[in-house]
Amino acid sequence: MKKAYLNWSSGKDAALALYKLQQANEYSVEKLVTTVNTEFNRISMHGVRIELLQKQAEYLDLPLHQIKLNGEVSMKDYNEIMEMETNKFLKQGFTHSIFGDIFLEDLKSYREKQLQEIGLKAVFPLWNQNTKELLKEFIESGFKAIVVCVNTDKLDKSFCGRIIDKDFLNDLPEEVDSCGENGEFHTFVFDGPIFKKPIDFKKGELVEKSYKPAENSDDNCFTDGQKSWDTSFMYCDLLLK
Repeated sequence: MKKAYLNWSSGKDAALALYKLQQANEYSVEKLVTTVNTEFNRISMHGVRIELLQKQAEYLDLPLHQIKLNGEVSMKDYNEIMEMETNKFLKQGFTHSIFGDIFLEDLKSYREKQLQEIGLKAVFPLWNQNTKELLKEFIESGFKAIVVCVNTDKLDKSFCGRIIDKDFLNDLPEEVDSCGENGEFHTFVFDGPIFKKPIDFKKGELVEKSYKPAENSDDNCFTDGQKSWDTSFMYCDLLLK
């Protein structure tokens, strides 16, 4: 099988991608790779505490590699850091990099171009699939996830802290993508068929944060395709029990 690492966001799309790959037996996923914000010691964009990320890796029985980024990393610095990190994986014998992206063409092209220059191939197990059907599959397969971040410019803050289930899917406004592929919301997966056991956590406080757009938006990079002009977010803090 082809040796691969999974770009692990802690959310539903990455979990579903891993699930599908493990069933297909074409790729041997041997590492989780996650970008973390060193300013807050949390997962980039999702805002999940590192200890919960580590618990996911433990219950998935996969080694975890953290790529550390500061809060306002420029595109230039981001590319340099990612090149350095992906070169490490290349030297370890990895040939493929897995992503949970579904339909953001510009992001897919960017990932493919950057990895091709290194000598790695990008793989997108969920690419171009119907997002409503994907979320239904996620739920019906036995996965459990909670919304940890909502872009309040795109979705009402009341969705933050909700469990991903059929009611959640039915309550989403028509203009909001079912998988939040346009950055409407982010999730944390705490149970499912790929986990050894559920992660025991409790909900902490809800925190609303606003960010000023970068002075030069072209020189500012957020992972997972998040643009610098999305400025208002509601976070649900999670704590290990």
